[in-house]
Amino acid sequence: MRFGINSFLYTSPFTTESVKLFPKFKKWGFDTVEIPVEAPEHIDPAKVKAAADKADLAIGSICACMGPGRDFRGTPEEQATGMAYCKALVDQAAIMGCPRIIGPIYSVVGKADAVEPAQQKIEFALVVKNLKVLAAYAAKKGITLCIEPLNRFETDFLNTCNKGLALIKAVGAKNVVLHLDTFHMNIEEKNQAAAILKAGKHLGHFHACGSDRGTPGGDHIDWKPIVAALKKINYQGDVVIESFTTDVKVIARAAAIWRKIEPKRDDIAVKGLANLKRFFGKK
Repeated sequence: MRFGINSFLYTSPFTTESVKLFPKFKKWGFDTVEIPVEAPEHIDPAKVKAAADKADLAIGSICACMGPGRDFRGTPEEQATGMAYCKALVDQAAIMGCPRIIGPIYSVVGKADAVEPAQQKIEFALVVKNLKVLAAYAAKKGITLCIEPLNRFETDFLNTCNKGLALIKAVGAKNVVLHLDTFHMNIEEKNQAAAILKAGKHLGHFHACGSDRGTPGGDHIDWKPIVAALKKINYQGDVVIESFTTDVKVIARAAAIWRKIEPKRDDIAVKGLANLKRFFGKK
């Protein structure tokens, strides 16, 4: 198990120049970095990999940023745009030696409204159809797709572990697995540990976030049963801090961060990592 940090805590968009963050992440004790690629042209994947190698930091995951126009349940044009974007991420992941693409790889974030059951079935089928195509493309390059349920305010499509497992089953590809996040689960799941146990072998990625998007361990979440559940299913993937602050204005607006969550954003990374290592019994 490795501990990672999502670069959204410090910058948006992540560009090739953002690799200057890598030595600091490594110094703090992180094993991996998670890079949200908002547009493929923002980075030179070979240069990013070289910088990560120099810092002895693994690129553990690329986060799909499903912005406007990228929607596997949208119009034919939106589906095509989403597919082109996601395939580009797969190509870049392969160059960077990154094993997985993570996030809400199904629909534009923020699309949340009441959808009639008949329309839900149509949209579900569209997402399954597109994910099958993307999964086949990713499999040829050894890349896994980790599908993340989001809370009800960010999507109406996929909110729970159960729905995520149903989607994965419908796609039926070995390289399509589940990605769970404590922030979203805190809103949507009756019991986070129970959801993790149900995910079991299908859990491929994990975000450890404070209940308020702040420091994991500096919140009201009961981390003991969460850690126990991850250990019980023998989870061996990355545990990544994905928290946001008002310092990165674009992300703060997108994630509805209207106030300072912690005195210093470095606290989220440094104290959060220390808490996670304590919870998991790691030095």
